Amino acid sequence: MRSNIKTIILYAVLIIGIIIVASSVLRNINADTKLEYSEIIDLFYEDKVEKFEINSRNILTVKTIPEKTEDGQIIEGKTYTRTLRSLELFLYDIKDYLDGHREGKIQNLQTYDIAEPAKTSWLLSFLPYIIVIVVMIVFWIFIMNKSGSGMGNIANFGKSRARMAEPDKKRVLFSDVAGADEEKEELREIVEFLKNPDKYRKLGAKIPHGVLLQGPPGTGKTLLAKAVAGEAGVPFLSISGSDFVEMYVGVGASRVRDLFETAKKAPASIIFIDEIDAVGRHRGAGLGGGHDEREQTLNQLLAEMDGFDSSKGLFILAATNRPEVLDKALLRPGRFDRRIPVELPDLKGREEILKVHAKKIKIADSVRFDEIAKAAAGASGAELANIVNEAALRAVRDGRKFATQADFEESIEVVIAGYQKKNRVLSNKEKLIVAYHEIGHALVAAKQTESAPVHKITIIPRTSGALGYTMQVDDGDHYLMTKEELANKIATFTGGRAAEELIFHSITTGASNDIEQATKLARAMISRYGMSEDFDMVAMENVTNQYLGGDSSLSCSFETQTLLDKKVVELVRREHEKATKILTDNIGKLHEIAKYLYEHETITGEEFMKILNEKPDE
Repeated sequence: MRSNIKTIILYAVLIIGIIIVASSVLRNINADTKLEYSEIIDLFYEDKVEKFEINSRNILTVKTIPEKTEDGQIIEGKTYTRTLRSLELFLYDIKDYLDGHREGKIQNLQTYDIAEPAKTSWLLSFLPYIIVIVVMIVFWIFIMNKSGSGMGNIANFGKSRARMAEPDKKRVLFSDVAGADEEKEELREIVEFLKNPDKYRKLGAKIPHGVLLQGPPGTGKTLLAKAVAGEAGVPFLSISGSDFVEMYVGVGASRVRDLFETAKKAPASIIFIDEIDAVGRHRGAGLGGGHDEREQTLNQLLAEMDGFDSSKGLFILAATNRPEVLDKALLRPGRFDRRIPVELPDLKGREEILKVHAKKIKIADSVRFDEIAKAAAGASGAELANIVNEAALRAVRDGRKFATQADFEESIEVVIAGYQKKNRVLSNKEKLIVAYHEIGHALVAAKQTESAPVHKITIIPRTSGALGYTMQVDDGDHYLMTKEELANKIATFTGGRAAEELIFHSITTGASNDIEQATKLARAMISRYGMSEDFDMVAMENVTNQYLGGDSSLSCSFETQTLLDKKVVELVRREHEKATKILTDNIGKLHEIAKYLYEHETITGEEFMKILNEKPDE
């Protein structure tokens, strides 16, 4: 609150200063800036004034006597104009001069005229000041709105922006959360404590102060937090970490205090801070030498988490997908005692999530969620929800009353590669090149023993920019990959380019994404996975931000980087040569399946394997 008062005082001083400056300017409208007031008075007493007049608005006009140059020419006198601050003061300053004029001691003054001051209302006199004040108020309102606060909310700067879940609204329960069985099991203990705290108090056990949910975007961290509150039947205050941070110093800390004070008013409640990394970054990394607004807010959050008693039913949940940037003091026991990873769902979890979202739409009885879950490997809960919605939209577009298996399979392709780009028509030559390119991928994958089965091949362009793609689907989830499996993936990536070289004796730009994926995988094998005899089990690369793309940085000397690049090139080249040999040994099937794909544009994995396993006619 003190910081808010300081901010208001600062703005008040600023406004007063601007008013003073503006009033000074307004008083000198039309004032001549060539001569100061004292210099004009000197003109009178040096007898250089020929005539002067003062009008009803206190504007003084002075004309000097003509001057004679050295060659005898006469120069017309100059005219000066100035607004008088006070007519009485001016007349007092030239009193002796006017007395001398009446006594005949002043020779050059010919005429003068002093008009009666005009009578103006007090409102008109203060009008310039009123205008300045109004302009400043408008400017201040603009600044407040830009910062997210209106003039009506000045007193609420330090108020928390937490949203209280409506009691009448349907509660989210653990039954609404699928594919996170382990996470729900860990959170059930929190629910049990909030429902029956005496059972824990009798034993002397202390419930954790807080739980941090961490994982990739879209895995259901916020949904889990709502389910905890729904199961426990307690008030749920949710706020985003960015809501604490403002441009005004002290506002964030005040909002933290208000948030905890609001939560403590209830017998039991849950505070949920989403994207806590916005306010919980480790200190010393911001601007202002460690004293910026964000760090003050974090300090207040740390103090509040130390200051409340969890036995009274107050509990804190937070979510982030950047746990590596959080301040260590925030993660110590006594604040966030538990860290629960909310990872991407496995095969069974994906199937359960699809079933939960499919309850909201009409689906055909023939839909097999196990097959859809296999094809959607690596998808998050949010992406699976999007897949179900896309299937429903496709069914409506095609005039069906139910979403079919084909709708779900197409929706997976939409999420992966985008919609079909029907207005992009490839020439016959380009279509043929793409057909051979995709069959090159599929054939190399099928002829290697440790590769995922081919599920679908298409040469229909997509809105993502892909002219075609080959989809491989594993029979189940794999959490470990051998060196041989990774090498086979690199060979599969190079299969498209190898087919172009083998058939057309030329190369195209269509392999750009394949090259990127093959290079990335080969570098990881050598620099991170220790799959090189030259570097053994030495890490050459550090991965940060694992949940948001996995940015990496090399941690080795320049000489080692050069050798690392050389080994990456050798590995990709070796797998490229292997892919070329596989296609050369099966060139007849390459021609046959590519021709079939060229004619049909899309073939399934079953069709591909059937043609591949057919014996050629003798």
